[in-house]
Amino acid sequence: MTHKIYITNKIADRAARLDPHLIRRVIKAALAAEDVEVPCEVSVLICGDFEIQAVNKEFRGIDAPTDVLSFPVFEFKAGGFDVNDGEIDIETGLLPIGDIVLNAAQLDKQAADFGQTRERETAYLVIHSVLHLLGYDHTDEGAQKRQMREREKEILKELGYTDD
Repeated sequence: MTHKIYITNKIADRAARLDPHLIRRVIKAALAAEDVEVPCEVSVLICGDFEIQAVNKEFRGIDAPTDVLSFPVFEFKAGGFDVNDGEIDIETGLLPIGDIVLNAAQLDKQAADFGQTRERETAYLVIHSVLHLLGYDHTDEGAQKRQMREREKEILKELGYTDD
């Protein structure tokens, strides 16, 4: 299956940039794990604290940086992907599922704080964001959050990462 994944990197320092090949591989794995069997389109913006804070303030009313933001195009049901809940673009043949904004600075800080590799933290945040695009949420401390955390762990494991 051919997904179209657009990645824009706003990080000037090449050493601080995130690996676009890893991001693409993780997005594809998360979509496959959720039984998404249609070609999808996803946009990813990699930025720093300043840029994500501006996006967070504009779209969520929160004037602070964060690690990742997800902007789904459609309202899918968590754990029950149905292509009919979206609309395939007739020109491209792709299902646009949304946009991801990754903060490389926060990702690096969290990797250090949690004793994780940069690669593992990137994988986790990308999986987390893709699940949001597919209808998962964690606004409560109950069943929804548990469901999302379990899927994150399962997909990380499928990709060969531990849940430490």
